[in-house]
Amino acid sequence: MWTDFKPALWFLAKFLAIYVVGNLVYGIYIRQQSPMADGITKLVSEQVAWLISNTHMGVEAAYSTKARVSLVEASTGKTVINVFEGCNGINVLIVFAAFLVAYGGQPGRLAVFLVLGFVAIHLANLARLWLLFNQAYTRSSYFYYFHKYLFTAFIYFFVVLLWIAWAWKFDGRSTARTQ
Repeated sequence: MWTDFKPALWFLAKFLAIYVVGNLVYGIYIRQQSPMADGITKLVSEQVAWLISNTHMGVEAAYSTKARVSLVEASTGKTVINVFEGCNGINVLIVFAAFLVAYGGQPGRLAVFLVLGFVAIHLANLARLWLLFNQAYTRSSYFYYFHKYLFTAFIYFFVVLLWIAWAWKFDGRSTARTQ
């Protein structure tokens, strides 16, 4: 009986191991940066500030000792949103990588797809933060719902689409399955 479930259990064990180790390493990194925002969150915040400044209005990333980066409207000094470590997309990248490595495939293709997936997820996360900034700036009363539900679903839906693309098209095994 267990032999029927062996591939699924092996996938689950690999996925959980990679996910747990990835989050432990990331958690250690975050704790080392405390009480300041970590370098990755700062980088993502600066990239979003640059994107907003080039598409909407002047925005600056302001740093505090509360493990966050504030995106501040340059002309008024008003904080529009705060970016915390959970907003930088690293946990999403860990989930993405855990699935791909657990699922497997040709190592060369896997490495390329991981890198391209990381870039695509990062760009999608920057777009998510840009949209959240605009949401907070124009209709701040709805910000919580957009942040908590709509834009969180957006980023994870994007990851699921990448997983499906890997499993159906790019893992290098799909041609063998159809024969």
